[in-house]
Amino acid sequence: MISFEPTEEQALMQGSVAAFARSVLAPAIRKHEEARGLPESVRQSAHELGIGVLGLPESVGGHGQGWVTRVLVEEELGAADAGAAFALPGPGAFGTALLELGSDAQIRAELSPFGGDDGASRFGAVAWSEATPCRERAGFTTTATREGDAYVLRGTKAFVTNAAAAERFVVFAQVEPELGWGGLAAFVVPRGADGLALGARDATLGLDVASFGALRLEGVRVSEGARLRGDDGDPSLLRGTLRLFAKQSLLSAARAVGLARTAFELAREYCDTRTAFGKPIGHFQAVAFTLADRLMDVDSSRWLVWRAAAAWDAAPSRSEGVTKQALAAERRALLATAQAVAHTLEATMRCADDCVALHGGAGFIRDLIAEKLMRDAKQLALSCSTSEQLDQLAAAIELGAPLDPALVLPTPDAQAIFT
Repeated sequence: MISFEPTEEQALMQGSVAAFARSVLAPAIRKHEEARGLPESVRQSAHELGIGVLGLPESVGGHGQGWVTRVLVEEELGAADAGAAFALPGPGAFGTALLELGSDAQIRAELSPFGGDDGASRFGAVAWSEATPCRERAGFTTTATREGDAYVLRGTKAFVTNAAAAERFVVFAQVEPELGWGGLAAFVVPRGADGLALGARDATLGLDVASFGALRLEGVRVSEGARLRGDDGDPSLLRGTLRLFAKQSLLSAARAVGLARTAFELAREYCDTRTAFGKPIGHFQAVAFTLADRLMDVDSSRWLVWRAAAAWDAAPSRSEGVTKQALAAERRALLATAQAVAHTLEATMRCADDCVALHGGAGFIRDLIAEKLMRDAKQLALSCSTSEQLDQLAAAIELGAPLDPALVLPTPDAQAIFT
């Protein structure tokens, strides 16, 4: 049976987070933006709600919730302040990377601390992007060279979310240059590692509450045990990395749905109260049709995101092994995610853009949040795989074509992203 209603447990979690977002995040949206960060009290409240560890297994102190629950929560955060959703404590993409690429022992060792009492001050990060593509060959410029029983990492990673706050990083680097994108590896690197340096914080268009920056790896030495091996029979990490970016993109899309919802509601309220020629401007056909189209954008995006989340919840876990059924379910979830995220990114930009336009000149003034919604929507589209890459992924799955990493992953050749 098809259901469009959350379960009782999901509704309770969604309601709790919505109340937190409305009472704590939304009223201080400009204050947090100007401070370019969240105060400790807000991070502590979010940690007590379990937002950061919602999807972690119970075995490492998480709540063990599925993807449907997670996208419900992320929509509420995005509706209040999409930037704050990136700045809340927790493992973030680091946790997803460990769950998709790490061994059981690595997952326990790296993720258990996030469920502790001091979790409000803990962040993880993934260092994937690079500011410029490698000109000599396909792949990253950052390399990991085997020296005895260790690897030495050299290079610079860019646009790392929460780089300044993270205590652990998953760093992607080239181990076999001759294999191009098939020669990648991922390593866990602690913040205090010798040779690891932080670059300056990026000054971004939107999502100002979140922090993005670069990592410089100047001969960082890590042990063999720090390497994430992914699935058996997948030395290129392609399957695991695709799952990582698909799932992280879905969370960004859920936040975008929340932002689009807020943009629509703000525009509708304004068009219902601003009058011209003796009636609300929303009663004029051109404005009314615009609002109707934007509501369709919000609802269609939400249902697509829910469908993709449900597909991941239905897919077998990594621990169940690689079977035909598991691979088929994974491809269905990847397809649903590609469709959901590609549509949502574009729909959200339309909602935010029209919110500004319908406010007229007032939409560009910072007394209203319309202009912030437009800036955040633009940068949200760079916090995950781009629409073009997702279109390529959807087309490849539909046509049964090989999944070329250079086309379906957010590589610097096409578009570096804020990971």
